[in-house]
Amino acid sequence: MRTFRNRTTVLAAATTAALALTLTACGDNGTGTRSEGSAASDSATVAATSPKAADETAETGTTGSTGSGSSTGTAQAAGATKSTGGSGDSGGSGGTSAKAAAPLCTAKGLQITAERQDGPPYTHLTLSAKNTSGAGCEMKEYPHIHFLDNARGIVPPVAKSKPQTPVILEPGQSAYVAVRMSEGGRKENTETVKEFTVTLKANGGGMAVVKSPAPEGLSVNPQKWATGYWTTELRNGADDF
Repeated sequence: MRTFRNRTTVLAAATTAALALTLTACGDNGTGTRSEGSAASDSATVAATSPKAADETAETGTTGSTGSGSSTGTAQAAGATKSTGGSGDSGGSGGTSAKAAAPLCTAKGLQITAERQDGPPYTHLTLSAKNTSGAGCEMKEYPHIHFLDNARGIVPPVAKSKPQTPVILEPGQSAYVAVRMSEGGRKENTETVKEFTVTLKANGGGMAVVKSPAPEGLSVNPQKWATGYWTTELRNGADDF
């Protein structure tokens, strides 16, 4: 009888122990479930804060910045620069366009004087035309000189003295012309003039009256006289005639 009770007691104790273990196991499973959640959270945290993840994040961020920000911005800047260069070229093109030609010199804006050259028998004369207009101007061709009456005609030009480039006179600058009046021969038929006219015929610039540089006048020969073209050099070699 006692033996049965002891067995019953042992069985009850075993049953109680088993129930306790079962409850404990259930409690662990609940905790385990929460632990898995915590573990997953911890794993995500570790992954986000690990060096490799940080590097990958940084690389991703840099790529995104380069792809949409710096590269695109640089390309646009380069385009703007090129466009500006084009405008500069247009300006350069405007800068290289031909300048407007200087206005033609007029007798009113010139001081024309004469001087004898070479010495006796004074066969040559030099005309000087000083720009007194206050602005640059161009001297065209040669002077139309009338030593005598108009019926004798003008002094003809010498082609070899024609300059290759335009003769531009700045304010105060002079142009020159060599004029042959005669050959200086003793038996040469000459006439004396104390003044003569110089017309800027090619310029359409009017006429000037020039007085003889010698009180006795100038001896001229209509058969031998000749004139050079206006140049900025006095007796430049081409005027030797």
